[in-house]
Amino acid sequence: MTSVEKSTSTSPRRDPGWKYCHLQDPNNKHNVVCNFCGKVTKGGVYRAKQHIVGGFRNTTKCNQCPAHVHEEIKEYMLRKSKGNARTNIHEIDAFDEDDVDDTEVQSHGKRASSSQNSNQITTKRAKQRAFVDLHFTPNLEKVVQDKREGKMKQAAISETCKKELRDKAYREIAKWFYDAGISFNAAKLESFSLAVEAIGQYGPGMKPPSYDELRGPLLRKEVDHTKELVQSHEEDWAKHGCSILSNRWRDSVSNRDIMSFFVSSPKGVVFIRSIDVSNNVKNANGLLHVLDQMVEEIGETNVIQVVTDNTSDYVAMAKLLEAKRPHLYWMPCAAHCLDFVLEDIGNLPLVHRTLNEAVFLNGYIQNRTGMVNMMKQCTRGRDLPRFTVPRFAAAFLTLQSLHHQKSNLRKMFTSEEWSKSKWAKKQAGKRAANIVLMPKFWENAIDVLKIIGPLVRVLRLVDGEEKPTMGYIYEAMRRAKNATARSFKENEEKYGHIFDIINNRWACQLNHPLYAAGHFLNPEFFYSNPKIRQDEVVVRGLYECIERLVPSLELQDKIIDELALYKNAEGLFGMEMAKRKRNKKAPAEWWRFFGLSTPNLQKFAVRVLSLVCSASSCERDLKIFKRLHSKRRNRLAQERLNDLVFVKYNRALMRRHNWRDAIDPVLLNDIDDDNEWLVDMEPSGGRFELVYYRRRSRV
Repeated sequence: MTSVEKSTSTSPRRDPGWKYCHLQDPNNKHNVVCNFCGKVTKGGVYRAKQHIVGGFRNTTKCNQCPAHVHEEIKEYMLRKSKGNARTNIHEIDAFDEDDVDDTEVQSHGKRASSSQNSNQITTKRAKQRAFVDLHFTPNLEKVVQDKREGKMKQAAISETCKKELRDKAYREIAKWFYDAGISFNAAKLESFSLAVEAIGQYGPGMKPPSYDELRGPLLRKEVDHTKELVQSHEEDWAKHGCSILSNRWRDSVSNRDIMSFFVSSPKGVVFIRSIDVSNNVKNANGLLHVLDQMVEEIGETNVIQVVTDNTSDYVAMAKLLEAKRPHLYWMPCAAHCLDFVLEDIGNLPLVHRTLNEAVFLNGYIQNRTGMVNMMKQCTRGRDLPRFTVPRFAAAFLTLQSLHHQKSNLRKMFTSEEWSKSKWAKKQAGKRAANIVLMPKFWENAIDVLKIIGPLVRVLRLVDGEEKPTMGYIYEAMRRAKNATARSFKENEEKYGHIFDIINNRWACQLNHPLYAAGHFLNPEFFYSNPKIRQDEVVVRGLYECIERLVPSLELQDKIIDELALYKNAEGLFGMEMAKRKRNKKAPAEWWRFFGLSTPNLQKFAVRVLSLVCSASSCERDLKIFKRLHSKRRNRLAQERLNDLVFVKYNRALMRRHNWRDAIDPVLLNDIDDDNEWLVDMEPSGGRFELVYYRRRSRV
C-alpha cells in the first residue's frame, strides 16, 4: 500500500477523491488535506477534488498531482454532472452527495432530521444556481440583438402563459415613465432594452438601486468603465493621430463660461472634460495655458490639429500655440466659418428681405392653430418645419419649405375659408397673404435658393459626424461656386458679389494647408483632375504640412521620394482594383488598402485624411449640460455634474460612431450637379418657372 492511499483505503465512502486526500481532523468534516502537496482545502471532498482537477475559481490547482489521477477525478466529476446542461470543466459546481454527508452529521454524532436535511439541500442548490446564474447568464447585448432579429422567439404556449405578466410589467414601466416625466424617446435607447433584460435575468425579488447608490457608487463605477473605454482610444491616437476639439459657451444657470474638450480620431470622438474659464474668457494667454495643458495631456506627438471657434481671442491664442508647439496646427471650425459666409450673404438687401418675409410667414402660420389646420387641408396633412437651431441655415430651410408648398399656400390664401376668417381682416394676416400672392417674393426666393443652396450643402457636409471630411472641403467649395455660376447661366453680374464674400472668408479663415494636403491626397480627385499636381497653392499646402507634421528630416525626404509612386500610379496604386476603388472607398481607407508601396507616405496620408474639419461635436455638449444642470438642480456638485456629463456624453458619442458609415466615400454629387433647387418647370403667370424639388435635409 502506498503512502498516498494510507488512511483512506479502508474508508467506507464511495467518492474516489478520498483515495487521494484525508481529513485533517476526524472531528472536522470540512478541512481536507491533499495527499500529494499537503494543501488544506476547506469545503469537504468536493473542494479537494476541485483542487486536484484545477480550473476552478474556488481553489488553486495541485501541481504535484499525477496526470492519471487528474484524469480520473475529472472524468468522475463530469460523470456526476451528467444531465446538467453545464458540462464544461470551468462551469462545474453541481450538487455532490459527499457534500451532504459533511452537513448531515451533527456535532453530537446524530443524523439530522429529514426535514432539516431537505432544507439544507434546497439551500445549497439555490446557492449553486445563483453562482451559475451570476457567471453564465447570456450576454445582454447578444440577447437583445437576437430578440430584435427574431432568433429567440418562445413557443406559443409560453407566450400565452407570459402575456399577462408581460402586460403587467409594461404597465409598471409606463407608470414610471409618466411619474418621472421621462421622454418617450428614452425607450429607443439600447441601454433601456439591456436594463429590462438584466432585470429579467435576475428574476423576481430584485431590489431597485437607491437614490444614494445611483448618485454615488453606481455613478463612480460607470465613470471608471467609461474611462476604460476612453483609454482604448489612446492607441488609435498614437497610430493615426487625433484632433482636439474645443468649444466655449455660457452657462446661464451659474453664470459661468464653460470650455469643453473632445478628442476626435478614426475610432470616434470622446469627451474629456468641461472646465470653468470665466477668468480667461478674453485672455489669449489664459486660453493658451488651458489648451496647452490639454495638448500635453493627450500627447503632442498624437495631436495633429486643435479646432476651436474663430473669434479674435482664439486667433490670438492660435499664434501663441503654434509658436510653442511647432508640429501641430490650429484650425478654425469650418462650420462656423461657413456660418459667417452665409450670414454675410444674408446681409445683402435682396437676401435679407426675402428671408425675413419667409420667417414672418412661417411664424404667422405656426403660431395660430386655426391657420395650421387650414394649411393642412391644402397640403394633405403636411406641416411646415419648426427649426430651433440658432443658425442662419434655419432661415434658409424655412424658405426652402415654403417654396416647396408654394401652390398649396396660394390655394389656402385664396380660399373662401381664409377670406371669411378673422385673420384675413387683420394687418398681419393681410401682410402674410400679400407675401404668398406676390410673384416678386417667389422670384426672389428662387434667386436666394440658387445662391445659398450649394453653400448649405457644404455646411451640412462639414458639420456632420459620419465621415472625415478633410479630403473633401476643398473640392466641395469649388463645386458649390460652379453650381451657383451655372444656375445663373454664367452671368457674373448676378453672382460676382457673392463670390467676393466667399473668397474673402476663404482667404482669411478657410485657406489652410491641411485642406490643400487633403485635396491632393484624395485619390478620387487627384487622378480625375490632372490640374491638381500643377496647382501651386495645393502643392505648397501639401509640402507645408509635411514639414510641420513630420519632425524628422529623414522621414520628410522619404515621403517626398514616395510621392512619385503616387503621382505616377505605380506599385499597388496602379492595380486595376486600386483604380476602381478610388471613388468607392473613403480616402483614408483607400490608403490603408493600397498604400503599402509607400509606407511613410501612407502613414502621413491616413493621418491627414482621417481629420475632421469642424468642432460641431462640442455643441451637443451644451444641450446635455443644460439638461443635467437646470435651475432646479443648480446646486449639483461640480464634480458630480462633470461625472454625469462625462458618462452621458461619451455613451452618446459612441452610439453615434457605431451608427456611422466611415468606409464609403463622401458623395459630392448634390453639390456638383446643377443647382438642385431648380430641376423642373411649371407654368406661372403666363411663363414657365423653375421649381425646386425638395430633398431630405440633415442640417
